Amino acid sequence: MMRQLILSLILGLVWLGCQPKTPSKTTGSTPQQAVCQEPLNNGVAQGKINGISLVAPPYPYQKDPASDLKQLGASWVALLPYGYYRKDQPEIRGFSNGGWWGERPVGIAAAARYAQQNGLKVMLKPQLWTHNQWIGDLKFDNPSDWTRFEANYSNFILQWAHFADSLNIELFCIGTELRHFVQQRPAYWASLIQSIRAIYTGQLTYAPNWDSYQKVPFWKDLDYIGVDAYFPLVPADTPTVCALKAAWEPQLTALQTFAKRYEKPILFTEYGYLSVNGAAYNTWELEAKKAQLPINELAQARALQALLETFAPQSWWAGGFLWKWYPNASAALGEGQHAKDYTPQGKLGERVLQQLFE
Repeated sequence: MMRQLILSLILGLVWLGCQPKTPSKTTGSTPQQAVCQEPLNNGVAQGKINGISLVAPPYPYQKDPASDLKQLGASWVALLPYGYYRKDQPEIRGFSNGGWWGERPVGIAAAARYAQQNGLKVMLKPQLWTHNQWIGDLKFDNPSDWTRFEANYSNFILQWAHFADSLNIELFCIGTELRHFVQQRPAYWASLIQSIRAIYTGQLTYAPNWDSYQKVPFWKDLDYIGVDAYFPLVPADTPTVCALKAAWEPQLTALQTFAKRYEKPILFTEYGYLSVNGAAYNTWELEAKKAQLPINELAQARALQALLETFAPQSWWAGGFLWKWYPNASAALGEGQHAKDYTPQGKLGERVLQQLFE
């Protein structure tokens, strides 16, 4: 009861963070100021892809993981099977011999079934990971290594595409943040997309990092332009919603222009914020020093509010998938402190999302 009261009081601060001083008659008011004078815009994201990225658990689900997402107001869930590789090596281990239970076909099938029973649609988003390299930095100098890697990636991704089709999964993501791979091997990707289309009947997207979506050569062949939307906005510990919305304006314009260029909707294949000071700035730097940063639920909540209230009114913005949500306590093993993590569970951000989704 006490926590609920505290969250209600903090939620009032979120609203106050979006109310600038009334402009004088001589200065006038801009459209952005008019938006900022409004409180939390309840239901602004209705009808959008209100997706949540579900962390795969190491063991079978203790309870239905989708019921809480439905209560939150989510309409989609992203399922995340991983393939594993060693730094700058062309081999990939995944699919049936993947990592945790929730990353293998049996776990993905269970999660998809729970989602569908709750009326949620599903994006399957297989991706690659290693412990000492960001996948965007993976590249090969030797053409034969590229060829081996391509064969392994095709085997990995086509197995999941076939599995997604067998489960009637609505959306399939063909890759995540494969910066060098996408830019240096365009012919491979054109062929891969054709192969995926031959076995998968749903819609397709790709998930580039926020700073490379304009360099992807195959958007015309997909259904959504994906973006992992970790754009750096404001470095302050706890910026106001107004300041965050103003910082979004250049990216809003660029993304709108890009959507019109390809006549495709833009989907935030990932978005989210740690609940720490400075949450809306260089996320990759915050992750490295998270243990030293103070907990800041308000910074996370305001950043989520600003993003959804900026993009949800745009017809070309399809929606997005929040990073991330834990289905049970065991799924958080090795993920660090829950209180500072991307998940909004049990935090002010959860209530903000619920009000904006519904």
